[in-house]
Amino acid sequence: MRMFCVLAVLVAANLLNNWLAPDAYVPTCVAAAAALLLIARWDGLTRADLGLDKAALHRGLRWSFVLVGAVIAVFLAGLALPVTREAFEDERAVGLTVGKLLWRVLIRVPVGTVLLEEIAFRGVLWAMVRRRRGTAWATAASSSLFGLWHVLPSRGLSRANEAVAVLGTGPAGTALSVAAAVVATTAAGVVLCELRRRSGSLLAPASLHWALNGFGYVLAWALPRWRGVP
Repeated sequence: MRMFCVLAVLVAANLLNNWLAPDAYVPTCVAAAAALLLIARWDGLTRADLGLDKAALHRGLRWSFVLVGAVIAVFLAGLALPVTREAFEDERAVGLTVGKLLWRVLIRVPVGTVLLEEIAFRGVLWAMVRRRRGTAWATAASSSLFGLWHVLPSRGLSRANEAVAVLGTGPAGTALSVAAAVVATTAAGVVLCELRRRSGSLLAPASLHWALNGFGYVLAWALPRWRGVP
């Protein structure tokens, strides 16, 4: 019953964010995260189970500095190489004003995307399945659902990203880009779950998640301006 409630909250949030009420993205994410934490408490999970107790947050903070620094280094290296540079070309970020960019990097991504997805997939869902079936099942279930979570938001990816556009922009290209996004985010989910397990803290995968999304927006916004394109 409680697992069904978690899935129901996630389905509702996904539909609201990507179809029914996209303009209410951040409030929807905050409300869904709060609902999931209530379900976790109903299930008997503690803050330690979720990687949110004081000791876990201290451990996660140490991991965070290393992870954020690693993301910056990898992104700058990718930006310097012509063969990987087009991966940063994303039309969704190019037209943003400075204010909208800061909103995405400092509010929408951490308070919306990262808050909900980390609490949902590496926090509540992972802890609930782990207690019932063990770590391997928890990682498999969480990562698979994390991949499926990205079906709706990845529908326009082939039109927005130059690197993905090679798959085509028609129905077949869209289907391929969605499938690729699901596979990629499932794999990313495995990495984030393993980071959650090794660090013992939800802050570690959350920091990596924010750095990837946030700095991805910054570089996609800055790249055409660096090239002198208005």
